[in-house]
Amino acid sequence: MKTELKIEKRLAEIGVALPDVPKPVASYVPVVSSGNLLFLSGQLCTVDGELKYRGKVGKEVSLEDACEAAKAAAINSLAVIKQQIGSLDKVKRIVKVVGYVASEPSFGEQAKVVNGTSDFLVEVFGKKGSHARSAVGVASLPLNVPVEVEMIVEIEE
Repeated sequence: MKTELKIEKRLAEIGVALPDVPKPVASYVPVVSSGNLLFLSGQLCTVDGELKYRGKVGKEVSLEDACEAAKAAAINSLAVIKQQIGSLDKVKRIVKVVGYVASEPSFGEQAKVVNGTSDFLVEVFGKKGSHARSAVGVASLPLNVPVEVEMIVEIEE
């Protein structure tokens, strides 16, 4: 009898299909494993292999679109995790999320932007998706994206 994959079923229920793992845009790997921790490189807001959002939050990108960009980065992160460990059901806990938000100097709602990632992770993983977090405003990000997200994830041994 085949074991039901709970997290992938949950993703299907909320209408999320994991994409192919985005290719790195520079000299790094998408994830490094150390013991039972995965350290994910920053993921961008690609959707269907294309950058969906570009510009700074508070100028070219609305708060709502920035939240969607943060969610897209989280979805890409889950694709990286699945590729690395085979099943998202092996995720024991999302430990830490760092969200970088390219924003205008007067924009101060980076925390709300990164909620796009945090709320999605809790929606998918429940209590295991709750995490420590930083939301950091920056002057710019690679490829002129508004959001980049990195994670530390604990996996079952």
